[in-house]
Formats: sequence, C-alpha cells, structure tokens
Amino acid sequence: MADECFGHPRLAAIYDPLDPDRSDLDAYLRMAEEFGVRQVLDIGCGTGVFALLLAGRGIEVVGVDPAAASVDVARAKPGGERVRWVRGDVSDLPPMQADLATMTANVAQAVVDPQAWRRTLRGAYEALRPGGRLVLETRDPARRAWEEWTREISFRVTEIPGVGPVENWVELIEVNPPLVTFRQTYVFAADGQVLTSDSTLRFRERAEVERDLAAQGYVVEEVRGAPDRPGREFVFVARRPAAPAG
Repeated sequence: MADECFGHPRLAAIYDPLDPDRSDLDAYLRMAEEFGVRQVLDIGCGTGVFALLLAGRGIEVVGVDPAAASVDVARAKPGGERVRWVRGDVSDLPPMQADLATMTANVAQAVVDPQAWRRTLRGAYEALRPGGRLVLETRDPARRAWEEWTREISFRVTEIPGVGPVENWVELIEVNPPLVTFRQTYVFAADGQVLTSDSTLRFRERAEVERDLAAQGYVVEEVRGAPDRPGREFVFVARRPAAPAG
C-alpha cells in the first residue's frame, strides 16, 4: 500500500510543487554518466522526476511504483511517453537487462518489512544484467533526522498555481528504532480540505544494508556520501557479479 502522500490523487498532484528542489538527483545523474548506462530501472519512481531526467538524456528507463496516482502524474508529464511506467513492485517488471537500478530519496527506507526488503533487493538483482549496479541511499540513523520532523520546523505555506495556498507540516507519531512513524498534514486554502498522510521509515545501519545486499548476491563496491547532505546519508553502490567467462 502506498502512503497517501503518493497514492491520493490530490496529494500526488502537488508533490512536486511542494518539493521543487531535486538537486539530490544530480549525484545519480552523474553516476549514470560515470557507469555509461543505457538502461535504468527506477524503483519507487514516484512522480517520475528522475526517470524523465534520464529519458531526456536518451537513456531507456523503466519506472516502477505502487502508487497509481503518482504514476499517473508521471505519465502525464512532458516526455512521459519516453518511459515505460509500471504500477506495482519489482515482481511486476518486464524482463530486463538493466545497467543500473536506483532507489533514490526515501525509497529504500520506505520498504520497512524485512521480507519485502529482501524481495525488492532480489527483484532488482534479477532485473540487472551481469555487471550491472544497484544504487540506493538511506539516512544514517546516528544523525537522528527525525528530531527535525516537528511542526515548528517544518511548517510552510506554498502557493501552487491552479491550486492556491497549501499549508503543510510534519509531526512525529512514534520513534521505535529502527522504525520512525510521522504524519504529514495538508490544508488546502481554496476549499478548506485537510488531508493527512502517515508514513513509516526504517533506519538501517550501514552494516545491516551491506549484509542484506551480500545475502542477495551483490558485491558492495563502495559506500559514498550524499553530496547534498554530507555526513547524513549512506549511498550504496552494489554490483551484480559478471557472469563467469566461458
């Protein structure tokens, strides 16, 4: 089940205007260039920002996400016809030989169930060609990012064309490591509608992610930092081993 912020049509439609700065994706674009990729699987593609950036560079992209409303937003964007959109999870993918699979932003942390996490890592592995890479990011639990998820810090009003002012804030509901649950509230000034979206993220330690990747057959090549959030996140670069010669 997708969280309401991704799955509710009215919230999916304002997701991008509420978070217009996607400089976090620059590092992934550089890696796509660094690895010389031609086909990418974007897991948890959401409203398609990253998938469309890749497609605009002539890269073949498959974007998969369980939230139908977000996929609809992505598909309707200029250039949306360049991407193959899949509503579902990795078990719904067409046969692939991707050079790169990605889980940007909070996608990896949003997969909280251990079995679903293993299935996701395995599904990405099977979608990669031998020698292909999976890149994912996750927050460093030691930095306790959730301590900033308060109404006082997060409250803002955004003027959205065609929608009007929207108030939005975040509040913690429960911190039970490694799980953190929070609620986002949206107030639409145009008609007074109030919508909420509850989300739970799993904060995995670096060693845990490395073990999970190895258990699914990956070789962890390196763990980088997120350039836009130095010291706050781990960016894992894992490779599906090349097929043996002969």
